[in-house]
Amino acid sequence: MSRNLCLTRQCLGLVTRIECSIRPLAGDTGMWTLLFAAGMAGEQPSAIKAQGPFHGPFVAESILETIVESLTLHGYQLADDPQIWCLHLQAQLREINGGRCRNPGGFEFNPEH
Repeated sequence: MSRNLCLTRQCLGLVTRIECSIRPLAGDTGMWTLLFAAGMAGEQPSAIKAQGPFHGPFVAESILETIVESLTLHGYQLADDPQIWCLHLQAQLREINGGRCRNPGGFEFNPEH
């Protein structure tokens, strides 16, 4: 299974889109996360979510495969469309990594104290 997927579903003339991406977390800890962006095709995503962390890419791929199976039962289909929300997913990953690596050297700069 690919580490970057796009699923779409057409309902009442509208196309709903979900983009999924598996990415490593910062710090070379072997932890990975699943990132999701969802919304109407041709618009900005209305939801961005993350799941994890997971121990290694294969665990994350297994979880993604289960999610894709569930989504296909709800009418979504894998699409060959290029990812259009990759910058949104990258921003979410940066936010997650910022929380994990905020103080990697043990030094915190706080000019107010």
